[in-house]
Amino acid sequence: MPRPGAGPDFIEALARGLEVIAAFRPGQPQMSLSQVAGATGLARPTARRILLTLEELGYVRSGETGFALTPKVLELGVAYVQSMGLWDIARPHMERLVERTNESCSVAQLDGSDIIYVARVAVPKLVTLSVRIGTRFPALQTSLGKVLLAALSADELARVLAEPSRSGVTPRRQPDREECDTVLREVRARGWALTDEQLALGIRSVAAPLRDGSGRVIAALNVNCHAAETSVERLIEAHLPLLLQSAGDISADFARTSAVPHT
Repeated sequence: MPRPGAGPDFIEALARGLEVIAAFRPGQPQMSLSQVAGATGLARPTARRILLTLEELGYVRSGETGFALTPKVLELGVAYVQSMGLWDIARPHMERLVERTNESCSVAQLDGSDIIYVARVAVPKLVTLSVRIGTRFPALQTSLGKVLLAALSADELARVLAEPSRSGVTPRRQPDREECDTVLREVRARGWALTDEQLALGIRSVAAPLRDGSGRVIAALNVNCHAAETSVERLIEAHLPLLLQSAGDISADFARTSAVPHT
């Protein structure tokens, strides 16, 4: 049965296939047929046909204890990043920033009330939360998210904050709306955002916006560190200027590249 609100061009089978892929959450890399059916609300025969189709296409593999995604699923996310051209532009600047700070840096974009990491250059350090391309965190508790939320209009912000997080991560602090508004006003005024162990113990970061040629914020760039190794003062005084320079350079390169006609 078609779902309520779906238009005449809505492809139900495609939607169901994407829902099956999305059912494999962090901490649940392998699922039985019953678990997939339960997580998606699909009938077992429907879930089975979709899983077998995804297996035939190479996105799922089956084993004795159930089904699991394959690395080929990453191609779906990589296609998005590559289609923007942002990774190719940002990578040399990010690598240079990592060399100068000896800290990891990432690029993220907003998806509902969460951020999703779309690019990352990391240094091997022990941190509380594992981060990779496609990782999702609640936006309000991250420096990247604060930068992205601060760029929204009042109506957009209200709509986004009304959406529940799909990250599966419980942050250490949950600010109320008044505190959120105060923080985002500060971010807009100074042009960057700081997070100090709000998402998880030991994680501290600072972020700045990445803009296109029209000045629109398209993503955010951060430098993150371990709180036991890097103080807030050092993060702001030593790393923030380098971050702002890198964010400006990436934005300028992105604007120049986007302005070149493509055949």
